[in-house]
Amino acid sequence: MGVNSVTLVGRAGRDPEVRYFESGSMVANLTMAVNRRSRDDEPDWFNLEIWGKQAQVAADYVKKGSLLGIIGSFKLDRWTDRNSGEERSKPVVRVDRLELLGSKRDNQEASGSFGGQATDEEIPF
Repeated sequence: MGVNSVTLVGRAGRDPEVRYFESGSMVANLTMAVNRRSRDDEPDWFNLEIWGKQAQVAADYVKKGSLLGIIGSFKLDRWTDRNSGEERSKPVVRVDRLELLGSKRDNQEASGSFGGQATDEEIPF
């Protein structure tokens, strides 16, 4: 038996990129930065893939800098590079549950400037 579960809390690295399909489904892709314990360490970055209703929530409410909590599973996207013909891969977290953390005010500040109220500890980039 195996377990593939990922739980992260961090900040959106960019606004979600949303794609709609003829079938009516949608997907939102974005990055998430998760700080390490030490302030001197660089954050870890994760690629997120969100489908369905959770993707709509991300499209409507998530902005660069928004504080998020996610639960999902790890997968490895694989493809052949069209230019070089080389096999490529990218680790992705497929999000099953998206939680918008922080206050409405925090998220408004995140979508604006990072000056003012936000502290260095809250912003990983």
